[in-house]
Amino acid sequence: MYDKHPTILIFFFLLLAGSQYMYLPAAWPHFTAFNKVAGSLAIILPYLFLYLSAFTDPGQVTRANHARAMAQYPYDFTLFQPGVTCSTCQLLKPARSKHCSVCKMCVAKMDHHCIFINNCVGANNQRWFVLLMLTTGIQTLYGGVLGAGIIAAKVRTRYPAWSLWPWWGGSSHGASSPLKDYLVAWSWGIQDHVGMGAVTMLALLTTPLVWGLLAYHAWLIYCGTTTNESMKWSDWQADMDDGVVFRRKLRADRTKDPRVEAVWTRWPVEAEQIIVRTDDGKPPHSKVSLPGEGDWEPVWRLRDVENLYDLGLWDNLLDVFFPGYPFRDQAVPVSEHRGRQRRTKKGSTGKSQVEPESRI
Repeated sequence: MYDKHPTILIFFFLLLAGSQYMYLPAAWPHFTAFNKVAGSLAIILPYLFLYLSAFTDPGQVTRANHARAMAQYPYDFTLFQPGVTCSTCQLLKPARSKHCSVCKMCVAKMDHHCIFINNCVGANNQRWFVLLMLTTGIQTLYGGVLGAGIIAAKVRTRYPAWSLWPWWGGSSHGASSPLKDYLVAWSWGIQDHVGMGAVTMLALLTTPLVWGLLAYHAWLIYCGTTTNESMKWSDWQADMDDGVVFRRKLRADRTKDPRVEAVWTRWPVEAEQIIVRTDDGKPPHSKVSLPGEGDWEPVWRLRDVENLYDLGLWDNLLDVFFPGYPFRDQAVPVSEHRGRQRRTKKGSTGKSQVEPESRI
């Protein structure tokens, strides 16, 4: 039950192939030259990205590549803390990684385990997964619109006033067509090619689902987070609502402990705060040894917490589509200005000040 199994992947592949087998023989003769070229791309690309998503290593963390995985992202001292060991893999967990109980491995920049590709979505195949959703959404939308247009053209040969949109159409007497007449005309239009009509309706019905999933992942990329991390942020918000979350400053130039975290990472920024939760709703006791300096202050809103992994839209896209992109090399110091910008209250000079912002 908790092992990888290709059943859903095979079902997804057969759903794509079977739908095209039922749809194309009837629809292809009606396509223009442009639609044949564009349609061919819309047919082929989902298979390509399905293969890449399913069979690309999502970013397995092993002893051989552990040092490199540790150097990808710094710990943010909020979602990910240094010194945490995976009880299964017996390796220090790199920042943004997670152990998948289905794949039986730790995955770098773990997003989620997807049953449709029978694989985890991680650092190395997230781009292929996004492109799979995009091309699948284009295929269902494009095929559904073309199929509906072919059916509408056939229906109009018998019912000239019929419209694909019932609230726009009119009967021969100029009145709006009843729903019953609309459905009768639709059924007459697909009776010669039931397979194409069924696939057209299936495509139109599933298109909002595919584009909705794509929109969700686009929002995650925009926010510089993952599905796994978004659930962690939700847990933090619940604790903030309970009034048990506190933070204090963390020096960006602090000395790192090489035993539990990488001394250098490719990421251009470092954590500037540490976030903790307490059981009694009181700040951590002074005798407790925790990183950071200064007094602890309560945190009530996620917007007041730094998301270290949000560099802004374009850099977030670079991180997704070019895994391991070198935002800096060892000769370049940590950036003080990279990331989103938000306006703050006016300072004593009366001018608006700007400070980094991280969306969550």
